[in-house]
Amino acid sequence: MPLPFDLTPATALFMAMAFLVAAFVRGYSGFGFSALVVASSALVTNPLNFVAVVMFCEFGMTVQQWGGVWRDVAWRRVVTLMIGAVIGLPLGLWALTGAGVDTARAVVAIYVLAMCALMLMGWRITRAQGDAGHLAVGLASGLANAPGMGGLPVATYFTAQGMAAGTFRATLIAYFAVLDLYSAPVMWAHGLVTWDTLYAAALSVPIIVLGTWAGGRHFLNTDPQDFRRFAIFLLAGLAIMGLLKSVF
Repeated sequence: MPLPFDLTPATALFMAMAFLVAAFVRGYSGFGFSALVVASSALVTNPLNFVAVVMFCEFGMTVQQWGGVWRDVAWRRVVTLMIGAVIGLPLGLWALTGAGVDTARAVVAIYVLAMCALMLMGWRITRAQGDAGHLAVGLASGLANAPGMGGLPVATYFTAQGMAAGTFRATLIAYFAVLDLYSAPVMWAHGLVTWDTLYAAALSVPIIVLGTWAGGRHFLNTDPQDFRRFAIFLLAGLAIMGLLKSVF
């Protein structure tokens, strides 16, 4: 059978490994799956091909993890973040879907590098954040979800507040679930959901189930802070390679 998005066997194998690593990171730390997959895809194809794929995968991983996290979710944060995201996503899709492949690669790379820099610099928020702060970050997350990376602004925001690891992970997972349910019809309306999208998502199911399970078991035994740092460096490396590819 032909591979989705006209991938070759070599590029398909590369993407399978990217899905496995990204699912492990997601299962371990609660974030990073979409960013890792889209940043990896920018090295071998148009990254916009995988935006809706990761959205479906994120929702499946949320279902897989839900039983172990729902008690720790900060629901008020989820609701206020989503109000902002509802406004931001259509604006981001309108801007990005008219871009060429190299422009999309560059946008993805620069955005990822900026988020990684904020997290690595140890940016901290010392004042308590109310609904206005959550709404603003939700708006940024909606804009960033156009290239499939709406989790990074929220992860950066939560990290800056020093949230407990369990609440951090659970709230991100719940937010991703609601964001994905909203994003699916919006992305379909912009032509980002095709048969290739569904085909690629179906092929990825056993890979992400294995990766998420393995990452979740690791999470239960280890403080995720050090591994989160590793994931940030990995993201930054992929972004730099994608940026170089878009330029040269």
